[in-house]
Amino acid sequence: LTPKPFCLTLLQDLAYWGRVLVDPTRVMVSPFSMDVTVGESIVLPCQVSHDHSLDIMFTWSFNGHLIDFEKDGDHFERVGGQDSAGDLMIRSIQLKHAGKYVCMVQTSVDKLSAAADLIVRGPPGPPEAVTIDEITDTTAQLSWRPGADNHSPITMYVVQARTPFSVGWQAVSTVPEIIDGRTFTATVVGLNPWVEYEFRVVAANLIGIGEPSRPSEKRRTEEALPEVTPANVSGGGGSKSELVITWETVPEELQNGGGFGYVVAFRPFGTVSWMQTVVASPDAARYVFRNETLPPFSPYEVKVGVYNNKGEGSFSPVTVVYSAEEEPTRAPTTVLARSLSASDVEVSWAPPWENQHKGRIQGYEVRCWRHDEKEENAKRIRTVGNQTSTKVSNLRGNALYHLAVRAYNTAGTGPSSAAVNVTTKKPPPSQPPGNIIWNSSDSKIILNWDQVKALDNESEVRGYKVLYRWNRQSSTSVIETNKTSVELSLPFDEDYIIEIKPFSDGGDGSSSEQIRIPKISNAYARGSGSSTSNACTLSAISTIMISLTARSSL
Repeated sequence: LTPKPFCLTLLQDLAYWGRVLVDPTRVMVSPFSMDVTVGESIVLPCQVSHDHSLDIMFTWSFNGHLIDFEKDGDHFERVGGQDSAGDLMIRSIQLKHAGKYVCMVQTSVDKLSAAADLIVRGPPGPPEAVTIDEITDTTAQLSWRPGADNHSPITMYVVQARTPFSVGWQAVSTVPEIIDGRTFTATVVGLNPWVEYEFRVVAANLIGIGEPSRPSEKRRTEEALPEVTPANVSGGGGSKSELVITWETVPEELQNGGGFGYVVAFRPFGTVSWMQTVVASPDAARYVFRNETLPPFSPYEVKVGVYNNKGEGSFSPVTVVYSAEEEPTRAPTTVLARSLSASDVEVSWAPPWENQHKGRIQGYEVRCWRHDEKEENAKRIRTVGNQTSTKVSNLRGNALYHLAVRAYNTAGTGPSSAAVNVTTKKPPPSQPPGNIIWNSSDSKIILNWDQVKALDNESEVRGYKVLYRWNRQSSTSVIETNKTSVELSLPFDEDYIIEIKPFSDGGDGSSSEQIRIPKISNAYARGSGSSTSNACTLSAISTIMISLTARSSL
């Protein structure tokens, strides 16, 4: 035998005696296998006893690969807080974290490990191979293969569909209505004919709903007779000798086949025979029948049907539509105009006699133009219904205007009445009241101001309007007077805002600046109390009056 080298023998002896002279490392609490649910957090224990004279190192592997705690720190973390514990925390567990975990413990003289299996239960995986086995005009037969149940048995499946007209994926009705976890076929019902569909399947278990399968191929359902009729069939208006019929188009997903169009039927009200015409465009929403013998504004019964390559569908309910009107043939009579102010004129008229078989009057159009303007640039005001008077506003003061009236309907306007003339009143006074002073006595506020003189081109002053309101209130009260003073019975415990303006036949004139009257204590206002108080009150009132007089005269 070849003798061992002395150095090798010495090293082996030292290692042997080193193991004999220190306490061996033992696993006291080892990781154990667990069943967990997606989203939970757990701790896998790994605690040992060891000789404290030796350094110890813990490492963990997952499915044969060392765990990088820096890279995978979102889910894995070493916990324990002492050198004899190397526990592993797994946060927010996902399905991918299922597998074998090994805790490895190593010192300078020994090494050992402990393992555990982690089973993660979660929602099912997506079903596979969704196939359309058969399709009709309203049904589709589907089949699929189950995906992974992720350690929790699949309890049901749900079928979803998508079309070019839907907003995303929508759950659809099936037979059976509830598809249990052991059924891998279903018939989708209630589909629209001649629409392209694709389907997908979603599985569920007690943990939750899984990811959907990949979509099936796209298939178009078969054609069928149209069932949906146009909505809101109506009409009317148009030009002379026309019958205008309108409707809402049928959406493409409800046309049930190619070659879609409309059948328009109409007849004079009270007759038997229908006239029909075909409108071949699926986007059409209007048909106009023209005939010189068509009586104006006559009632017609109207209905609109549908058809496609499979044949004709139903008609809409019958509705009544009137043929086009003729414009009014006579002018309004007895047109009168009077000036209300410098800017407003009132005009009135009598309706014309009109043959009701030739249409109706829907309202009147008033034209108003200044004497120095062209008639084609006239201001136009339209009334509705039987109204036979109106006000024309925003006119120039002291100006001559011409006004004419004519009736109108959907066919147009009729002949104009003869024009009448009216001159607007002179403008109201441009100067505001001045030198406004106020006093208080016996629970009243007394206001005085200077008379306003109208200029030669202005309307004479007929009186004054005093507008007042609480400082914190938006609504305003008005008192009219033909004098230059007024008494107001107002509570003294409020601040008041007051302004004054003249009025005339031409309208309201310029307003004074707003005057704020501050609240006055009841004792002062009533003049009660000692002579000293009365003296103070008179002094305060005089000061306010002087101040207001100075301000209003600026």
